Amino acid sequence: MELKVGCIGELLVEVMREKVDEPLGRPGTFVGPFPSGAPGIFIDTIARLGIEARFIGTVGKDDFGQMIIDRLKEDGVDISHIKVLDGYTTGVAFVTYFSDGSRKFIYHLSRAATGQIYPEDVDPAYLSGLSYLHIVGSTISINEHCRQSCERAVNLAKDLGVKVSFDPNLRPELLSIEEIRKICQPILGRSDIVFPTADEAMMLTGKKNLKEACMALLKEGPEIVVVKEGKSGSSVFTFEEEFHAPAFKVEEVDPTGAGDCYCAGFVAAILKGTSLKEAARFANAVGALAVTKKGPMEGAPTLNQVNQLISSSGR
Repeated sequence: MELKVGCIGELLVEVMREKVDEPLGRPGTFVGPFPSGAPGIFIDTIARLGIEARFIGTVGKDDFGQMIIDRLKEDGVDISHIKVLDGYTTGVAFVTYFSDGSRKFIYHLSRAATGQIYPEDVDPAYLSGLSYLHIVGSTISINEHCRQSCERAVNLAKDLGVKVSFDPNLRPELLSIEEIRKICQPILGRSDIVFPTADEAMMLTGKKNLKEACMALLKEGPEIVVVKEGKSGSSVFTFEEEFHAPAFKVEEVDPTGAGDCYCAGFVAAILKGTSLKEAARFANAVGALAVTKKGPMEGAPTLNQVNQLISSSGR
């Protein structure tokens, strides 16, 4: 069976502070724009790893939107269901990083083209034949019709026998934690794999302990909970097993988008029939390579690059 992965969600450009510890509210130097949006980074990585990639989303009829479309098309993503809208500008995110690893965003999404995804944009025929559909929590946090579109996509996917992966990708800048918990619930319950960070797992469940949080998430319906742990690697939880997979050591340039690349790596590996431990190792390598270049999509690796990193590490 031919492997196909689909995704629905926000496409935007990211404009970044050139240096760490520079607040957004002061004059200073930025770099960008870079093609971005967590779902866009995910699907671009899927395509670069050699898997057929489909995407549902929107951009404005402007240079930013064209840059995103050109990038996705160049990397092999099917762009036939990306709408280009007159009268709307492409979404923008401004971001700065701090030396403690935290970051801060200012978004222009809800009233931009980015937020104009509607349930009628989700074509059942386009989802048919997918192996996985990936949903990101930032998309369902944008506005009501984006949330409804994602829920429709998930429901159609499950009816078609398509597996669903879900990255909560919590964005407190867009919604409160209470609201995020509420809107994540319907998708959590229909997901096969969930990709939270440790903080997200505990926030979504109200548990104070990571293992308890992951067990609570598994009881919601997913078969696998994969905890993204950045420089520490990742941990995988099922009802049958749990383990930690160490990270690969690389020289970090920019961590933006690494988690989205990790999710793509894990889904790609699972689709190719690997064990969970092999999938976590592969995804850790994808995430590691993602941080070696400036820009959210710029470090998304090819399959050969991932295999070379794994081979050179002796794992």
